[in-house]
Amino acid sequence: PICIDTWIIAPYTRHRAAADNVPIPMAGQLSPDEKYDLITRNLQEVLGEEKLKQILQERELKVYWGTATTGKPHVAYFVPMSKIADFLKAGCEVTILFADLHAYLDNMKAPWELLELRVKYYEQVIKAMLESIGVPLDKLKFVKGTDYQLSREYTLDVYRLSSMVTEHDAKKAGAEVVKQVEHPLLSGLLYPGLQLSLSTVWGVDQRKIFTLAEKYLPSLGFAKRSHLMNPMVPGLTGAKMSSSEEESKIDLLDSKEDVKKKLKKAFCEPGNIQNNGVLSFVKYVLFPLHGEFCVKRDPKWGGDKVYTVFEEVEKDFGAELVHPGDLKASVEVALNKLMEPIRKKFEMPELRKLTNSAYPDPSKNRKGTKAGGGGVAEDDQLAPSRLDIRVGKVVSVEKHPDADSLYLEKIDVGEPEPRTVVSGLVAYVAQEDLQDRMVLVLCNLKPQKMRGIESQAMLLCASIEGEPRQVEPLDPPEDSSPGERVFVEGYETGKPDERLNPKKKVWEKLQVDLKVSDVCVAQWKDKQLMTKLGQITCKTLKGGNIS
Repeated sequence: PICIDTWIIAPYTRHRAAADNVPIPMAGQLSPDEKYDLITRNLQEVLGEEKLKQILQERELKVYWGTATTGKPHVAYFVPMSKIADFLKAGCEVTILFADLHAYLDNMKAPWELLELRVKYYEQVIKAMLESIGVPLDKLKFVKGTDYQLSREYTLDVYRLSSMVTEHDAKKAGAEVVKQVEHPLLSGLLYPGLQLSLSTVWGVDQRKIFTLAEKYLPSLGFAKRSHLMNPMVPGLTGAKMSSSEEESKIDLLDSKEDVKKKLKKAFCEPGNIQNNGVLSFVKYVLFPLHGEFCVKRDPKWGGDKVYTVFEEVEKDFGAELVHPGDLKASVEVALNKLMEPIRKKFEMPELRKLTNSAYPDPSKNRKGTKAGGGGVAEDDQLAPSRLDIRVGKVVSVEKHPDADSLYLEKIDVGEPEPRTVVSGLVAYVAQEDLQDRMVLVLCNLKPQKMRGIESQAMLLCASIEGEPRQVEPLDPPEDSSPGERVFVEGYETGKPDERLNPKKKVWEKLQVDLKVSDVCVAQWKDKQLMTKLGQITCKTLKGGNIS
């Protein structure tokens, strides 16, 4: 499913960002019922239907749609853009909110110094997207979260909310939208409360947040709200389309050649209509925008066929009457038509400069090395080569004498003596399964005492939050030996720090982008973790975090 850090926000919020008075012409020829059908089509779920219908009998609906300004918007953003087009056709008053404060709070995805530039980039690219699908910009209002989220009234409401919401509820509410790590930052716990303090209707990935809103917001004097939920649309790999997962997405500025290459590799099995990102793009973007879809194919296979109902496309594809290659080629043509005006707009020198400034190339951000730093670039703080990750072998494992939830392990990492490692794996991995197991070990963290015993490294595992939580140690390639270095693809030559400075939070910043792919391969920003013998993997936890 696609999660693009978005939420739709509709009528009943007290903090309105001074944006509710935008005059939107009435959709004069539509009845309230017709407006409702247009507003709610292609949504996954609608809560508060009767309230929406009542409002439409009395006045036009006021809708906010927002996005956290983190990674570059990709083609899946056409899904909410086509929905915004529906809202405007239905006469809604629409405000687009750039949630810059949320972008900063979400595990440091966007540092403060880049926030202003990324807000400008988002505004330009989203305007270009809307123009490419024929949405008139004069009917829209654009605002930033920090324009009002730093106000006295909003801040006091957040403090009031924080006095009511438990840590458990905040963590649970943010599970789908805030990256889950073993030691979460306080910002990740604040994120859900800040969001429900400003919003009323969101995407389906944020359902847990508006469950929290139902529970707590009446205590702040807010009325109960209606919720419109966008679907979670599969990406190119069949799972989530994400700004941080290169293989899953097509960037809005990708060339025609890149679009062809990515679509060619996209998951699109013959007859499989489940988790099919190519087919979903037809359903949620092309049909709402154009009302039809043309499958282009060779005359010997029946020639071009125009569909006016998506269900017929889905039916024919499921029956293998439409070949995946023809579907991909037809989507490629339609997608390039949507993207071409955006590409042309961003050929302007000022927009090229904005793009490069908002999303600088890390490989070009080297300004020299620290004295005695082993070749580490001073400003290249997030290079994964700074991590000293090695293959290790667990030579002994026993329960910690003073903590039932901890193991005390001796792990051979290619040094004269094994390292002592304390890990909280008792609830997840049987003792006999750890004994003599080959594992991955982070060796340059500052040693830390855990219940009186110094842990000299960290055993790296994949994990998925939930009930119950699932944890698995990562696996090095077969025939690996203790001490073999683990590196990230493309960062083979960098030297690790002798010891990571805990004050700089190098590990915490890098760990945010460590995860397991949909084929159980360990990755950092979509680049594989490897040894000289091959990939680092885990057994079953697809999409898990690594820590």
